[in-house]
Amino acid sequence: MPIDTKILTRSCATDRFKSDIIAFASRADVPSITLVRAVPRIKVVRLITHLLHAHPEWVVDRIQVDARSGCSDFVGTAVVEGGGQSRVIRFAWDCRWRAEQEGWLDAFGFPDQIRAADEFGWNCFHHWQLQPASVASEPA
Repeated sequence: MPIDTKILTRSCATDRFKSDIIAFASRADVPSITLVRAVPRIKVVRLITHLLHAHPEWVVDRIQVDARSGCSDFVGTAVVEGGGQSRVIRFAWDCRWRAEQEGWLDAFGFPDQIRAADEFGWNCFHHWQLQPASVASEPA
């Protein structure tokens, strides 16, 4: 599950965070990425990829993810720290939603969430909202 190197290069994330996300994607535990509960690494990598794409100007030194993962979705909050700031993002990634937006159906007539996840990867976020830093980190 590689991370997009173009997005990583453009990002103002710290060098340590960039190294940690590459290691995390390769199944290593790293100090700058904290998970409140066990969730699939691929979904965390998608979240961080979207974060670095959406906010390349942010200095990112660490992230804490509090989310729940379903078959087609990944919903929760991320606390992003760096550059002396702490930011809270509420997010929802959903490949079923993306498949519905594209009008893609599988052989059974259901939204083709597998195709959407494969083709869009990290780009299936239908909700991405910056919250005041005082918002508690709990799943949406």
